[in-house]
Amino acid sequence: MNKKRSSRLLCSTAWIALGMATLLGCGDGGDGVDDGVGGSGGAGSASTSSGNGTNSSSSASTTTGVGPATSSSSGDPATTSATSGGATTGVGGGDASTSASSSASTGTGGSEPEGKFVGNITTSGAVRDGFAKYWNQITPENEGKWGSVESSRGNKNWSSLDRTYKYAQDNKIIFKHHVFVWGSQQPSWVGSLSPDEQKKAVRSWMEEFCKRYPDTKYIDVVNEPPPHTTPSYTAGLGGNGASGWDWIVNSFKWAREFCPNAVLILNDYNNIEYENEHRHFKDIAKKVIDAGAPVDALGAQAHDAFKINTNTVKGYIDSLAELGKPVYITEYDIGEANDNRQKQIMEEQFTMFWNHPKIPGITLWGYIVGKTWRTGTGLQQENGTMRPAMQWLMDFLDRGG
Repeated sequence: MNKKRSSRLLCSTAWIALGMATLLGCGDGGDGVDDGVGGSGGAGSASTSSGNGTNSSSSASTTTGVGPATSSSSGDPATTSATSGGATTGVGGGDASTSASSSASTGTGGSEPEGKFVGNITTSGAVRDGFAKYWNQITPENEGKWGSVESSRGNKNWSSLDRTYKYAQDNKIIFKHHVFVWGSQQPSWVGSLSPDEQKKAVRSWMEEFCKRYPDTKYIDVVNEPPPHTTPSYTAGLGGNGASGWDWIVNSFKWAREFCPNAVLILNDYNNIEYENEHRHFKDIAKKVIDAGAPVDALGAQAHDAFKINTNTVKGYIDSLAELGKPVYITEYDIGEANDNRQKQIMEEQFTMFWNHPKIPGITLWGYIVGKTWRTGTGLQQENGTMRPAMQWLMDFLDRGG
């Protein structure tokens, strides 16, 4: 561990312990928070940059909130495809440990990798040369979405996923799948099927994936639940049912059936940024867990976290962790064109994520300038030159800097 990293850890540990935004020169990430309405759960439609989508608009319901402001953007958008094959042993995902430096799972789950991972995604459907120098976990940005794999029923194109999975296997880095069930980038044909046929199609999708990529360590099983997105095939998943969310419960049960060794994640955006959306997501998570869904972890995309006071973000993470599950930062980026400001936010927020005992892993959502879904979020130029935030991060992690 170099001196710079040691000083960062000392700084951030003290800051977290005392709940202060500026201590020992840690700096202030700024709040970026407006007063007014927040998040999900009521009537009204807030136009957003769609979560996980093809830059389409996603309707995020808003209600008058008691916390921070409404969202302005969300999700991991679409671009192209890329990924390939492996095998683990064990009996299912399980909860991650609360240790910040190691995350062995408990209960029926498999083991977490030694130490926290810091990963990223494919770039324009491919893995860039040198990816594994910087990141020890990879997520396909769009290649693993059902609509990308099976645009026509029964004809699955795994070629892009194969390449990324093979890269992960060859370079001994973690492969995370994104995503099984989602109300966007889904096959156009599935909504017109009968519920029974929808069920068969979803189960076929999951089963074939899990057989092909048995070393998949993490899976975003359900992504951006209502009001953010609603799959067209919820009837085939069991509809609302007794829990109100049986379609989510069954999605997780089937994912566990076919991928027993993976850590299964319920993923969403704005759940660590905005009060109403945080409460709504936490309510869904509690209901599906209580109904028997094998949810191993909660995912926070964190696309808007850079706008929010870091201590507020930490408070929401703490609140999600009250459900007894680890919280993964699944799609972090910092939409800031100013180099110094981006670096300042990265130092403060990433250090908090890194030192948080309930966060076993962090995935950034893109890193090449001009190739990310949202303006200002790039960290490295095409020619390899790093923006200051990336240089700081690599120094902090003792990687490729």
